[in-house]
Amino acid sequence: MHETDASRILDRRDCLRLLAKVPVGRVVYTRQALPAVLPVNFSLDEDASVLLYTAAGSELVRAIDGVVVAFEADEFTAATRSGWSVVVTGRAAVVTDPADHKRLAQTGPQPWMPVRDGVFVRIESELVTGREITGTHTRR
Repeated sequence: MHETDASRILDRRDCLRLLAKVPVGRVVYTRQALPAVLPVNFSLDEDASVLLYTAAGSELVRAIDGVVVAFEADEFTAATRSGWSVVVTGRAAVVTDPADHKRLAQTGPQPWMPVRDGVFVRIESELVTGREITGTHTRR
């Protein structure tokens, strides 16, 4: 992808700043050898990793713990044909350190639905890419 007058590639800092503004994104992973996408609420940790909170025995945890996944979040305004999209790619892992879990219970994402036996999942921000679309563009 390349930049045009109507779009620009975002650097890591801008990507993380935009991610911090939205509460929901999508985890992209493999389920039964096929691509799967699941919307989730999230937050960013101090080290810029993406944090999720979900049930320990969930299908999501079984599918992503220890593997590389993508996480995407965006914000668009159809009326102005403007917005942004950010993708974080990295290894996902259940947080097992008790001190880290205790800290995240205070600062991490809060579940939107009741969760039994909840765990935090960290997606390392190994690769962070983004694009911003600015202004209205019409076809001729």
